[in-house]
Amino acid sequence: MTVTLSNTPVLETDRLILRAPHAGDWLYWKDMALSDRAEFVRAPDINESVAWRGMGHIIGHWVLHGWGSFIITRKGDDAALGMTGPWFPAGWPEKELGWAIWSPAAEGTGFAFEAATAARDYAFETLGWPTAVSYIHRDNVRSIKLAQRLGAVLEPGSPTPVQAAPSETDSDEDNILVYRHPTPGAQS
Repeated sequence: MTVTLSNTPVLETDRLILRAPHAGDWLYWKDMALSDRAEFVRAPDINESVAWRGMGHIIGHWVLHGWGSFIITRKGDDAALGMTGPWFPAGWPEKELGWAIWSPAAEGTGFAFEAATAARDYAFETLGWPTAVSYIHRDNVRSIKLAQRLGAVLEPGSPTPVQAAPSETDSDEDNILVYRHPTPGAQS
């Protein structure tokens, strides 16, 4: 039996469906979280128990906030390719737009850009966010390029999650960059 969150939005793009997480996503998340692919999105001492708690955070956003990161799937296929969307754990200095592609087959397809654009539009237009940032490890070149493609600009000196809640991340504050997304109406 698969239990799903009820009354959650579903976003649709040309190629993708973005939906709330469900129990069936656990295996896709676990495979990515326990692999080297998760270098920039997981704790350094990852194991199945820590990965399980990470999935709990993903689902918990929807329960606690009424919104959260969307699971990215191809139209007609419910297999989780990754996630993107609003992210704001307790102690975070600002609301974040995050993303992670879980499936190696989904890299280089433009899915992350397509999904993150839809999720950002949702955060601004539906949730009413006036601004959003993305916290990116300075060595995560692919995410930096995606943030720039989305029109986000590096904002030196902005607070990072490490400064606000050091136990929330395994990186030290010098390794986290803050990218500010263009405000609604300023997006091209």
